[in-house]
Amino acid sequence: MLLVKGKFLLILQKNYVKKIILLFLLSISTITLFAQNEIGPEGHKLVWVFGIIIVLALFIAFFLIKNKTKVKSRNPLLKRTTIRIGLDKDALYYPDNLKLTVKNAGNTDVDLDRPLLVFDNFWLKRKFRLKGMGNRTLYPLYLEKRKSHHLDIDLTRFYSHDKSLKKFPKAKVVVYDIKGKRLGSKSVYLRKTLLKF
Repeated sequence: MLLVKGKFLLILQKNYVKKIILLFLLSISTITLFAQNEIGPEGHKLVWVFGIIIVLALFIAFFLIKNKTKVKSRNPLLKRTTIRIGLDKDALYYPDNLKLTVKNAGNTDVDLDRPLLVFDNFWLKRKFRLKGMGNRTLYPLYLEKRKSHHLDIDLTRFYSHDKSLKKFPKAKVVVYDIKGKRLGSKSVYLRKTLLKF
């Protein structure tokens, strides 16, 4: 009930201000008409009229800016999705942890899907979907523009699941959005190899 009364009073107040401004403009127009019929230099009256018009314009501008409560967010004309991916390891060879860094360098927000961890042995690939870390599910993840996301990947959990993964020399992480579009990938070598592939 109070909210309805408040809105009603606000509408009445706006209408009241509009009526006052209209009456003021009409009265100024009659003053200028009378000033044209007078004989002799009456420059001080003209200065007062211009001063009142300037004050009134400033008052209206201040009133409009103050009552502007809704700020519209501008969407870019050309949406550009750019993701920068970093993959760091805690040791040069046979690391136990990888750190994935995803930075949204585009001009629009993006929804990230679960990253794909790929162990690569040139002939054979083993793929795992990453849900999160510390038994917490993080994905899908909404990443705003110019924001970064970090994920720690514990490789020992994968090695305990399948010990043959220790023989795979390369690990790669592929990042997708929730629509299935591939946004980028980054790979690191986990041990020495004769050939770089």
